[in-house]
Amino acid sequence: MEPINKIPVAILGATGMVGQRFVQLLARHPWFKISALASSERSAGKTYQDACHWLLEGNIPAEISKMVIQPVQPTLDAKIVFSALPASVAGKVEPTFADAGYAVCSNASAFRYEEDVPVIIPEINHDHTALLSAQWKKRGWKGTLVTSPNCTTTGIALPLKPLHEAFGINKVFVVTMQAVSGAGYPGISFLDIEDNVIPFIGGEEQKIETETQLLLGKMEGNLRLPANITISAQANRVSVKEGHTICLSIGFAQKPSQEEIISVLENFKGIEGTPNLPSKPKQILIVRQEEDRPQPGKDRHVNNGMSVTVGRIRTCPILDYRMVTVSHNTLRMSRSVQS
Repeated sequence: MEPINKIPVAILGATGMVGQRFVQLLARHPWFKISALASSERSAGKTYQDACHWLLEGNIPAEISKMVIQPVQPTLDAKIVFSALPASVAGKVEPTFADAGYAVCSNASAFRYEEDVPVIIPEINHDHTALLSAQWKKRGWKGTLVTSPNCTTTGIALPLKPLHEAFGINKVFVVTMQAVSGAGYPGISFLDIEDNVIPFIGGEEQKIETETQLLLGKMEGNLRLPANITISAQANRVSVKEGHTICLSIGFAQKPSQEEIISVLENFKGIEGTPNLPSKPKQILIVRQEEDRPQPGKDRHVNNGMSVTVGRIRTCPILDYRMVTVSHNTLRMSRSVQS
């Protein structure tokens, strides 16, 4: 029997690739019920199955397929809206929903760097929701707006958080090998990516550097103080469907032993007060000891794609330690904003 009193939610940009992931995950969520789907004028008025070119594994959830898509306007029958809109559209649309009283959970980058908008990964900085009081005061909205980070940043910030808390991090060098699904659909031409590595993703490196500092920052009252960590990032697109692989070199204020690093990662349960959310994995960070792990093909789906796998932990001749992480770029990102 379906639980009663589920929270009605709407999905903006429901026909796109990120919107489809929201549909897939929210259709079976224990707390939420999809009550409205919204998309562009081209799709509005059609049923979801007629308007949506479904790209994910399996089929469109049966209870969603016949729903009629509505215009992207703040008249939807919902309390929460999950926004999968592109940043260029989100910047104009999302404030109208927040002003109308909706709680907006955005996957877009349009408001990530506003000083009164939380960028949230629940296990590492749920306390940043304290920014909402400043948001209400500044903007006068009846509702709220929170954002998720860039899909690559998640695989960086999650393992860095417990290490930063335990030993202090002052420098990080990041090299990413990002899956093609991160480019959306239709994304990158087969002729461009097959048998190739593209060493540029527009705006990605700055996002990684800025968002990691925000996520690892601390709250002082209603003010967010970014972490004082020097971060250098290089982003690459590789011929992998899903799962971002990230190479990290880390400089510590207090250099730990390798055993201490492993222990801190394996025992990380989230910061104090982390809520027991439906999507939270029992093991947030998985440490692999094999010399050739993690790999996106083998590790991206661990714990339903919600865990970050860490391996190849070893000393670094330039900084202190280096390691490799793998995270599922579409599942982890979508579930984080649902939390």
